[in-house]
Amino acid sequence: MKQNLTTALVDDLRRRIIDGAIAPGEKLPSENTLIAEHGVSRTVVREAITRLQAEGLVHTRRGAGSFALTPPAVDAQPQHPVGQVRTLEERRHLMEYRVGIETEAAALAARRHTDSQMAMLRSALDAFTRSEGNPAAALRHDFDFHRTVAEASGNPYLANAIGSLGPVMIAMPRHRLDTSGTKAEAVRLAQVSAEHDAVLAAIEAGDAQAAAAAMRTHLINSKRRLEQESGGR
Repeated sequence: MKQNLTTALVDDLRRRIIDGAIAPGEKLPSENTLIAEHGVSRTVVREAITRLQAEGLVHTRRGAGSFALTPPAVDAQPQHPVGQVRTLEERRHLMEYRVGIETEAAALAARRHTDSQMAMLRSALDAFTRSEGNPAAALRHDFDFHRTVAEASGNPYLANAIGSLGPVMIAMPRHRLDTSGTKAEAVRLAQVSAEHDAVLAAIEAGDAQAAAAAMRTHLINSKRRLEQESGGR
């Protein structure tokens, strides 16, 4: 009976994480909340969290609780162009793909952006800059910025390529959750904000070459930060 209860809780939490109801970086409901919602014991809750940790969907931070990680893409979604993204090597491949796609998107956005799209880019950048201490919000606004750049390219294929990736294209390493609210995370946020700002400035200036270079630099730096945060594994 306990195993059935544990499996049911795992299935529910897994679905909520994959569907985005619990966003990457967001804290899972507390043990007491899950006990009350599902009518299970504390042991069942802890076993369910352990299983989700083993699947790479949850990271538990001592004294702070359990947080959702970026889920892999679901095989049942054939339109997803990257399949599953579980390992660091797969994440590297995704970053290489993004460099190719997003560098061209930024160059085209410099030539084709609208005033409303520029306003959306500024809004996404401002929201990202204010998201210190909230990894889930930072991830969401990071994705919004990149998606808007692709949309500003005026090329529906590029916009669809980035839009179909979804927030899964932005990694949420365990290290980032562990350092949330620390000086190290504030430094990383400032670095990414400055890189986004360089992309935005080049697009706004209509300089396609500079926009492409700024986006390429940002994504290469993102790949380097990811490898550092993941310990190079």
